[in-house]
Amino acid sequence: MFKHLLIPTDGSELSHKAMQGALELATALNAKVTAYVCLEQYPYTPFSEIVVEAPQAFHERVENQARIYLKEVTDAAQKAGVACTTDMTTFAAPYLGIIDAAERHGCDAIFMASHGRRGLSGLLLGSETQKVLTHTAIPVVVYR
Repeated sequence: MFKHLLIPTDGSELSHKAMQGALELATALNAKVTAYVCLEQYPYTPFSEIVVEAPQAFHERVENQARIYLKEVTDAAQKAGVACTTDMTTFAAPYLGIIDAAERHGCDAIFMASHGRRGLSGLLLGSETQKVLTHTAIPVVVYR
């Protein structure tokens, strides 16, 4: 079955629950995991009239927060006895980063949370999970 799971995380309660589920699956399958965070792009252009935060300060803040999220996964993986590596990159949309990370690391499954939106709100709002499902050939385990 699966030997290498990608666990995207954004530090939310939902991604924390999905991480726990992914580690349970990885333990059962004797698989390894890669924790991944897609870093936010700098939200201001050089032509912005108001810049709230300098680019360097923004990047440092975002990377420091990502390290906290990744450490949560590595600590939980170590406790579960699961081999874990980490990665973070910057993409315009998180789903692009998730797919790229899964491909680069040779993951054979992506394990993600879902907000569980249904009906019109799910159709209009969409989700990163839905976008990953739509744009990758890699199997995606959606955890609720």
